[in-house]
Amino acid sequence: MPSFNSINVQQLARLIGTPQCPTIVDICIEPDFELDPRLIPTAVRHPFTKIRDLVPSLRGKKVVVVCQKGLKLSQGASAILRAEGIECEGLEGGNFAWRDAGETLIPAAKLPHGGANIPSLWVTRQRPKIDRIACPWLIRRFIDPRAQFLFVSASEVRHVAEKYDAIPFDVEDVHFSHRGDLCTFDVMLQEFELTSAPLAQLGLVVRGADTNRHDLAPESAGLLALSVGLSRMFRNDLEQLDAGILVYDALYRWARDGMDEQHDWK
Repeated sequence: MPSFNSINVQQLARLIGTPQCPTIVDICIEPDFELDPRLIPTAVRHPFTKIRDLVPSLRGKKVVVVCQKGLKLSQGASAILRAEGIECEGLEGGNFAWRDAGETLIPAAKLPHGGANIPSLWVTRQRPKIDRIACPWLIRRFIDPRAQFLFVSASEVRHVAEKYDAIPFDVEDVHFSHRGDLCTFDVMLQEFELTSAPLAQLGLVVRGADTNRHDLAPESAGLLALSVGLSRMFRNDLEQLDAGILVYDALYRWARDGMDEQHDWK
């Protein structure tokens, strides 16, 4: 059982992908990180020698600090943050324990943000339905919790991306878009190497709804209905995004924990 100031791999894995996920800060030194340059989902890199620089942005948040083995670096940094009034734990066993448990690690080179205080910026077509809500959910829950999304005219997506250094998605001729039978959500799962069984199942539902292949999963027809309904309820795309993220939170928990549950009035 972990101590009051630590969290184990299983406990952290259950939080990732949910609204309760803590802020994860990876403080591995460069030589250790270069041996395996991958990160736990949503983790950001930060030098352990400058851990106090994060205090203003971490106020009021739950934090997990990660180093290579969960020893001196993460324990020391966690203690410093707790001394500053931050609710902070270290990951038992560090990145080695996470890796050895077979949990998801994302290649750092594929991540869109560059530091603990730099949110990523994404842009896509306005009036979202399925992919353009599902992908932001995936990004905020597994890549960058503070990611910002711009919804603009379809003809202006690439121009806005160039002018504002944003990442375009779900439009033609960009990196994150449909490929063959795959929808943009599928492509993001592949690109970020998010291979867990719940995400694979959710991906199937999203693909079926987004490509009119309801034979892929019976839930796809329901997701389409909910998505169209949400688009009729909100004129503001960002308000629709907030509401839609709750739908995908529920679908993820279903895919992770509830697929075997049946319902009957008796």
